[in-house]
Amino acid sequence: MSVDKNNFFSNLKYDFPSGLVVYLVALPLCLGVALASTGRPDLLFSGIIAGMIGGIVVGSLSGSALGVSGPAAGLVVIVLNALDTLGSFEAFLLAVVVAGVLQVIAGLMKAGIIGYYFPSSIIKGMLAAIGITLILKEIPHAFGYDADFMGDEAFDQKDGQNTFTELFNAVRYSSTGAIIISAVSLGLLILFDKPFMKRIQLFRFVPGALFVVITGIFLNILFANLMPGWALSGDHMVQLPVASSASEFFSFFKSPDFSALNNVDVYTIGLTLAIVASLETLLCVEATDKLDPYKRSTPTNRELIAQGIGNITSGLIGGLPVTQVIVRSSANIDSGGRTKMSTIIHGSILLLSALFIPAYLNYIPLASLAAVLLMVGYKLSKLSLYQGMYKLGKEQFMPFIVTIIAILSTDLLKGIGIGMVVAIYFILRKNYKHSYHYIKENHRDGDVITLILSEEVTFLNKGSISATLDNLPDGSTVIIDGSKSLNIDYDVLEIIQDFKKHSAPLRNISVKTIGIDEVAVIGGH
Repeated sequence: MSVDKNNFFSNLKYDFPSGLVVYLVALPLCLGVALASTGRPDLLFSGIIAGMIGGIVVGSLSGSALGVSGPAAGLVVIVLNALDTLGSFEAFLLAVVVAGVLQVIAGLMKAGIIGYYFPSSIIKGMLAAIGITLILKEIPHAFGYDADFMGDEAFDQKDGQNTFTELFNAVRYSSTGAIIISAVSLGLLILFDKPFMKRIQLFRFVPGALFVVITGIFLNILFANLMPGWALSGDHMVQLPVASSASEFFSFFKSPDFSALNNVDVYTIGLTLAIVASLETLLCVEATDKLDPYKRSTPTNRELIAQGIGNITSGLIGGLPVTQVIVRSSANIDSGGRTKMSTIIHGSILLLSALFIPAYLNYIPLASLAAVLLMVGYKLSKLSLYQGMYKLGKEQFMPFIVTIIAILSTDLLKGIGIGMVVAIYFILRKNYKHSYHYIKENHRDGDVITLILSEEVTFLNKGSISATLDNLPDGSTVIIDGSKSLNIDYDVLEIIQDFKKHSAPLRNISVKTIGIDEVAVIGGH
């Protein structure tokens, strides 16, 4: 399959509905991340600004067809600590600008290649973990118990609860109205996923998520009139800041405090933001490319530059730092988005809705949006994914499953780090086993053993080669053939030479080498 990127109108019928769904998903996440990051309701709009920038600016400059950027839950703790350290939001905005400049420099220096060093098992584990996290974290919102912000991904929550105690409280303090709205919403989403619905012309263009939101608003108004005890309000609703005048709206935008340029903490925080945001982005890029039905590849260096310009822009006008985000990106893919126009459309709708209809958006129940995210989570963590990974063997399955468990019990970056340790262990073990081919022939004059070295022999193979040489039978003949090797590390050459000149003669072993250079043994005999 391929996509005609130059035919704007043929793709718009897919990109516009998808952009609308991403907007509906992004709106409460932007607000939730902003509240959690700053702890200040007056700064909620900083999340919307980041969402706009992530959609319009990063979306326009990025080479990612389906990746969606915006404020990320993974940066919440860093932002909170940075605000405490710097003492003002305006000084923090300067650190966001610094982070953006560093990302642009990293992109120009081709640092995006780092993204290619994450094994497929880790990326798939990350996707599955995000799916499970979405399901576990959205159930409380679906039940009407919203003690934590929408979009939180960490196991230990800011409110003193964790993922599992929050589930217990959700059942204990559930809201009948929220349960009805979320159940109806889920039913509609499942219905819209059926093939026969796709054959109806109207539903090809109007996404199911929009019907879900409209239905949720209608049901809540119905409850308010007929069953007031079931009606949702306050924390159970979208809470977008509403400006009473144009001047108040523009007061939501803020400028960096450039007088803080001589503050060392600004640069330390900027560097931290740049590293973490870039890592999260590169991980998301890898994951999004794997989910892309058209299997397109994102240029990672261009992505870092786009993210950097996005953060510079966001910092200059009062927004939170942005990264590419897997939840929004996967929602984009699930909704049928084809090109980056869907990303740009979502950012544009964020801007227009914040300008013209903020009061109406606050009628949307979070229970409806939780249902949308529950479906996204289910699609990210289907049973078929686990079955497929299990069939690949433990070298793929173990890093995959460890990554899932680690992310669920810590957070995204820590979980990825733990998964990488397990993946590297299996890589080293495989490397240890397959650094050479061992052939043994029995002759009257003694055994003849041939070691044919692999194409790439690195210092990682030192242990296996050294152990094999140590275990050769005394009095045998050994042929070490490096003629097929493109590269043999000095460490391995040193071991072979030391064995040939010193160990082998003492054990009456005859050694012949083919295609192996002599090296100077530093500090040797």
